[in-house]
Amino acid sequence: MYKAIGVIELKSIPKGVEAADAALKSAGIEMVSAHPSCPGKYEIVLTGSISNVNAAVTHVTSRFDGYVIDSSVMGRIDEQVIKALFGTQEGKREGSLGIIETFSAPSAIKAADIAVKTARVEIYDLRVSRGMGGKGVVMLTGDVGDVTAAVEAGANYAKDLSTLSSYTVIAAPHEELWKQM
Repeated sequence: MYKAIGVIELKSIPKGVEAADAALKSAGIEMVSAHPSCPGKYEIVLTGSISNVNAAVTHVTSRFDGYVIDSSVMGRIDEQVIKALFGTQEGKREGSLGIIETFSAPSAIKAADIAVKTARVEIYDLRVSRGMGGKGVVMLTGDVGDVTAAVEAGANYAKDLSTLSSYTVIAAPHEELWKQM
């Protein structure tokens, strides 16, 4: 499994492609994904040892400083976050529902990682950038106390970065809402 994850979001597609190339050439990392995202952003996700990921992200953020929107390096990222990023996490439609919305993909991914490490919750869904105006959203389920603690921790992280859009906890979602999600 992944040792560390680095996420970089740029506001230019051409510079994003160039930055992805620079990241690959700067340290012994592997590219998980590199692609355009909404609205005209470019998202890079890379993996490797924490030192190599940190070196690659530092290299890109310093070289492309005027184009970087947000970035994050996460060591020992929770497996739920990885599964959710790849769409293989099977979220449970039960319990309380907590939602954190951010203005960037890196902050949503990091908020998700912080949330699942804070309390006993499961990621129901994690979406970043595509089709969402460049935002990121993480949905968590579990007991209301755990969901509240997890959402507050993840939301506080994004708030400290000024990337928090909004958040909520629904103690007992209506059955019809679960069917529509």
